[in-house]
Amino acid sequence: MEHRPPRRQQTDEEEREDGGKMARNRKSQSAAIRFGPAIKALFLCLLIAGSAVGYVWQKGQIYRLGVQIRQREIRLAQLQSDNRKLSDQLSMLRSPVMLDQRVRGMNLGLAPAQPSQIVWLPEPAQSQKATPSQFASRPAGTTAP
Repeated sequence: MEHRPPRRQQTDEEEREDGGKMARNRKSQSAAIRFGPAIKALFLCLLIAGSAVGYVWQKGQIYRLGVQIRQREIRLAQLQSDNRKLSDQLSMLRSPVMLDQRVRGMNLGLAPAQPSQIVWLPEPAQSQKATPSQFASRPAGTTAP
């Protein structure tokens, strides 16, 4: 055990010189000094609790977005399947064989055109040199992509 010299008592004059700092005790300390550590601990607890709530909320959002993505992927697959079916049906309805069957079924009296009913028009001759009215012009200095 160490031996310490006894503490010397301050005189009234010495107390006044140091502003009475040594004479203060816990009861005379301000509330901010006494409650400072408690406020810091409360703030730290609130920060940790807020972070935890934010983490749980974020995980919930991720789960809900995952559910929405799965539902929309299923809907997309259904729509793609329907689109393929309708495309196949459209190509079948446009086929010459199917069109011929429908015309016969409706008794419209349609038949292929006779060669005497077809009028052939000659195509205009193409000149070797393009005229400015045939093509759009580009501003000078630009190149084609």
